[in-house]
Amino acid sequence: MRRAAAVAATSRMSAEEMRGVTTAAASAATAGSASAPAPAPSRWGRVLPALRWIPTSTDRIIAAEKRLLSIVKTGYIQEQINIGSAPPGSKVRWFRSSSDEPRFINTITFDSEENAPTLVMVHGYGASQGFFFRNFDALASRFRVIAIDQLGWGGSSRPDFTCKSTEETEAWFIDSFEEWRKAKNISNFILLGHSFGGYVAAKYALQHPEHVKHLILVGPAGFSSETEHSSEWLTKFRATWKGMLVNHLWESNFTPQRIVRGLGPWGPDLVRRYTSARFGSYSTGELLMEHESTFLTDYIYHTLAAKASGELCLKYIFSFGAFARKPLLQSASDWKVPTTFIYGQQDWMNYQGAQQARKDMKVPCEIIRVPQGGHFVFIDNPLGFHSAVFHACRKFLSGDGEEGLSLPDGLISA
Repeated sequence: MRRAAAVAATSRMSAEEMRGVTTAAASAATAGSASAPAPAPSRWGRVLPALRWIPTSTDRIIAAEKRLLSIVKTGYIQEQINIGSAPPGSKVRWFRSSSDEPRFINTITFDSEENAPTLVMVHGYGASQGFFFRNFDALASRFRVIAIDQLGWGGSSRPDFTCKSTEETEAWFIDSFEEWRKAKNISNFILLGHSFGGYVAAKYALQHPEHVKHLILVGPAGFSSETEHSSEWLTKFRATWKGMLVNHLWESNFTPQRIVRGLGPWGPDLVRRYTSARFGSYSTGELLMEHESTFLTDYIYHTLAAKASGELCLKYIFSFGAFARKPLLQSASDWKVPTTFIYGQQDWMNYQGAQQARKDMKVPCEIIRVPQGGHFVFIDNPLGFHSAVFHACRKFLSGDGEEGLSLPDGLISA
């Protein structure tokens, strides 16, 4: 038997229906209304979008998501999970938002086998759940896969972000995730986070270890502080006028997304150049196919160009140089959830931070490096990434509970 959870507002998308989505208008329709003829747009309906300085909207984000996920063969349910207007007990609405309207977390739940372990996937900074498009089919064959857009990202609600401290900013993501978990009614799940999503996943597991049975951190950010990894190059760079300018922009919360918005109608071309370079000419692994690159570029643009919200966490979580203000390394001795770290062999995130944390952990911990992969190892080398995830979760996937299986060929233990 196959199943998929359903709460709040849902729209079922089969593989056949998704492949039929070719335009933004058709993509915005739900599966239930996909067969109804779309009304002919008025003259102004055709002209106004072309006149927008930033040609995006929430509807276009969801439409781009559906086009990207048309590559995935496994059926899924798309939901907007209501998490309320504020964390319980908080005196502010999602931290000083001027509105008390309910907020929603964009959620994708894939079909799975009965009793398959639940795997929740959390994206990184500047990304959204669609970045895992190359992994959903393989992982859904063994897990009940649920992927989310964090609050303020992707197709989720984008409240005004007015947090004023590292503590408030962490609470923004941790508390909204916990409210999502309650609304989704799940527990005892495997939690996977990439990059900044790894930082959030680890912080969540520190606060709510009773809900997480295994933690998978993929190229996680935030393990070390600047004082723990002082860089002579960074110190010298900061002393230059360029370094002072960049540091000022960082402390002013100038994000990369502002550049995309500032370019207006030329923003999509900048994103296309980035995608072609990062996952094409400068790829460390498997190149994107043409249709994958087209759909991913479109998706990235719309998620970056939309209203600034979660992205404004940057300066409160990290100092210039991407060093954590409250590094996870300092909490290693408090770890309560068994953890697997996965790094691409060419990842710019330093796996030595995980090695240092492992020395202080009192729970099982392993570190796996995947060849032909960089920071987006799950895109660069999906087969190697899947192998690492299956190995990390062997305890939950093997019927006889075998845990001592050797590392699969090609993977590297660190």
